[in-house]
Amino acid sequence: MTDTHTGGCRCGAVRFEARGEPGHVSYCHCADCRRATGAPVSAFVGFPAAAVTIEGEALRRFVNGPVARSFCGTCGTPIAYTDERLADTVYFMLGAMDAPGQYRPSVHAFVREQLPFVHMPDGLPRELGHSVPRPQTD
Repeated sequence: MTDTHTGGCRCGAVRFEARGEPGHVSYCHCADCRRATGAPVSAFVGFPAAAVTIEGEALRRFVNGPVARSFCGTCGTPIAYTDERLADTVYFMLGAMDAPGQYRPSVHAFVREQLPFVHMPDGLPRELGHSVPRPQTD
């Protein structure tokens, strides 16, 4: 992989760049990701927030509890999500990356919510919940 990773939305109104190596690449089967993306399973690639630049006046955000999802307000492309419990990371949608084939997921998250017709016999570990632990909040 290169030191600079780029991507953007379908119409080009939002572009982003991340420097360095990704810290986490995973699939997510949770209902929230399905609703946010319209896909039966989502894939994300995480980078340190300090290494990320996002440009474009069309960038919009939807906040649901600790999670903020960004998307292009022009074409609707899902771009990324952040979780306030993981404030140091930005997770880009794998499909929004310019070269998505460079990022191989290493785990499946929320498999207890996986749709019964989705079969991915890739041998990767399966987590019942998050693939990245979140700090406990009271």
